[in-house]
Amino acid sequence: MEQEPIVLIKYGGNAMLNDELKSAVVANIKKLQESGTKVVLVHGGGPFIKNILKTVGIESEFIGGHRKTTPEALKYIEMALKGEVNSSLVNLLNKAGMRAVGLSGKDGRMVTAVKRYHEVTENGQTERFDLGQVGDVTKVDTRLLETLLSNNFVPVVTCIASDEAGQDYNVNADMFAGALAGALKAQDYLVLTDVDGLLRDIDDPSSLIRRLTLEELPGLYGSVIKGGMIPKLESCQIALEHGARHARIINGTKPDTIAEVVQSDNHSIGTEICL
Repeated sequence: MEQEPIVLIKYGGNAMLNDELKSAVVANIKKLQESGTKVVLVHGGGPFIKNILKTVGIESEFIGGHRKTTPEALKYIEMALKGEVNSSLVNLLNKAGMRAVGLSGKDGRMVTAVKRYHEVTENGQTERFDLGQVGDVTKVDTRLLETLLSNNFVPVVTCIASDEAGQDYNVNADMFAGALAGALKAQDYLVLTDVDGLLRDIDDPSSLIRRLTLEELPGLYGSVIKGGMIPKLESCQIALEHGARHARIINGTKPDTIAEVVQSDNHSIGTEICL
């Protein structure tokens, strides 16, 4: 008996902030589930983290684009991700008639993390910066997710994980999602962003790159692949190298493309990353 395909969606950007878009994303997830596709939703929540830290008066320091995270800050980050973002997504999916389960990487020891350092090399000298409670994924145990999926639940997973000693870390949501997509051998890994995909020229929507191989990626970092696109492309690479079949960056502000790209394998949508 052929196994039902798994789609892992990395959810973020304006599609997460706009109620109308949120409802449309949920409707597309339902469409996929009704067609026999199993869906895992992974999310971060930068704007929500920013708001809660501002509310409690914790200043954010960024090092190389990474938020330095103190144990005190992590407590509130987890509160925002699990208590606010995760529970509201679970609520929306349940209201639409699905059975959603809210999780973090800590549940069932699904994701094991290790402390991340930011390294900068200049003139042959490497300097290491401590980012606090920021982690990288080292191991994924898919048994909990597979149990939920086989019983038609929709896992909604946020990017907090512990190390072997039980120390908690905030993990970049893109990298977290890519690791899960690879471990689950997802048929499709979809990264939702606010643009149509990777553009050669950020100011020219017609410069969309339809297809890229992993071999082409290194030559584009710093020129075409910049800023927030870097972890998105890196996460696609992680997903593909660890077992995902397809990886694609699509526009989350056009939610109907989610079901379309999976069901029709429409190559005109977004940027497809290939092995």
